[in-house]
Amino acid sequence: MNVHLATTPANAGVQLRAARCWTPAFAGVVVFLLGCAPAIAQTQSQMNAGAGNDLRAADATMTAQWKRTYAAMKRRDAQDTSRGGGFGYAAALLESQRAWLKFRDTQCVIEGGEFAGGSLQPMVRGNCLTRLTRERTKQLENLLWKR
Repeated sequence: MNVHLATTPANAGVQLRAARCWTPAFAGVVVFLLGCAPAIAQTQSQMNAGAGNDLRAADATMTAQWKRTYAAMKRRDAQDTSRGGGFGYAAALLESQRAWLKFRDTQCVIEGGEFAGGSLQPMVRGNCLTRLTRERTKQLENLLWKR
């Protein structure tokens, strides 16, 4: 069942939200008034800034995990002398991280390119960087083997 409202720029979001939250009974109006009001509008600039804040938080988390994982790989190298000085876990991890950073940055330029020159481009690129950084954090966590 739809709610019919006169659509103006000021209430365009209300019509969509009301249609989604409407129930046949009068209770639907109460539900709308209590919980389904439109979200506070944000400017694109605010959304871009939010994407930047998310990235900074994800990057800080990944950096902390990197330090733990890299230290563990150095300890593993120091313990393993059977291969003439260790396997080279720390060196391999460092090379992997450098390659991953290049991949992440390039991949996100491509993803943001869908909106090249537009106001969405920084947000899309930032969201990509955040997503891939969180994925890398999980990868680094998984390298802390339990043996």
